[in-house]
Parts: sequence; structure tokens; C-alpha cells
Amino acid sequence: MSLCWSPIRLFSGFVQSLGRPGGSVTGFSVFESSVGGKWLALLKEAAPAVSKVSLLFNPETAPFAEGYRRSAETAAPTLGMTVVSAPCGNAAHIESAFDVVAREGGGGIVGIPDTFIVEHRDLIIELAAWHHLPAVYGTRDFVQRGGLLAYSTDFERIFHRAASYVDQTLRGVRPGDLPVQAPDKFTLSVNLRAAGTIGLTLPPNLIARADEVIE
Repeated sequence: MSLCWSPIRLFSGFVQSLGRPGGSVTGFSVFESSVGGKWLALLKEAAPAVSKVSLLFNPETAPFAEGYRRSAETAAPTLGMTVVSAPCGNAAHIESAFDVVAREGGGGIVGIPDTFIVEHRDLIIELAAWHHLPAVYGTRDFVQRGGLLAYSTDFERIFHRAASYVDQTLRGVRPGDLPVQAPDKFTLSVNLRAAGTIGLTLPPNLIARADEVIE
């Protein structure tokens, strides 16, 4: 059996369809591109003055980022926001993207959770604080390291769900008969210290809904 974790693989001929993969590949995706709109909504709730959001992503994984971008762009008009793509291939690109957002005013940041963005999370968090920019991220470790907000797949739940697939295949079920599954639970994390650093007072309702609050 092979567990397939990346949505990029799902669109690269590894499976025939998500509902019936075929062959010997199945598993769980830890990503769900439809949350792009949710990230914008959370950013607007946390910082109502934000009107223009820059999506940070690695251009080498542009197909992966595309779903998030489409979801964000669909939600943006109803929130009174616009979305700008900010491809970043190195640290200098990240710094330049933040300079542009800070210079234009009314900006916010979304960090799409690809490997490059995660590897540069400390720089991104530092720049967001330095420029006093509200930002939301796709993995909770950003918040644990000083970021403002994260709306993230509940990775622990996925690992638990994956155990059932291991059990079924050991009992003789063909992996190709088990559907590839998307995340079904997400966690909201907020960092009150980060909010104070950029001069934000987060709404009580937002804090109350959070699964994790760092003070």
C-alpha cells in the first residue's frame, strides 16, 4: 500500500479518481484548497481595515497554490477585499513582497502552506511583525512561533484516520478500492501576543472560537 499525502500527486496520474483510485495507491490529503476563502474571512474578522491580501507561495509549486488562489479570489468581493499573487522563490522575494504590501497600505498576508513557505516561516513572521501586517497561515506552527492566525488541517486526526486504512489493507482490502480522503476537520489558532505587537485587538468571538490561544 502507498499513502498519498500531496494533492499534486493526485493530479499527476497516480490515481484514476479520488473516489476509486485503482492500482495500489490511496491515502489522505493534508491540504484542502477551498480554505483559501476561509483564510480571507478570518483575516477580515481579525483586522477589518485589510482590503488587499497578498498570497505568498513558491512559484515552483504554482499548481498547488492555484486552488487556494481561486478560492480566495471567489471570496474576496463579498469581503470587500482584493487578492494579489506574491510568488516568492527566495528570501529576497519574501522581503520585497512585504515591502510592497506595507508601502501600499491596507494590506494583509496569507502564507500558503507549501514547503518553501514553511521553511521560511521565521522570516515571514518577523517581517509581518516588523511591518505591522496582519497575516494568516495554513499551519498552526506559524502561530506557535509568533504568527498571528492559522487555520490548519487537524493533522493528528488525519493520522488517526490513516490507521484504519492500514488495518483494512492488512486484512486484504485493495488500496485502490479505498477512496482518497480530504481533511474533514480544521483548527483555528490565534496568538494574542502577536496581535498586540501589531496593534490589533482581536474580537472576543474570534478568540472564543479558537482551538488554540497563545497569550
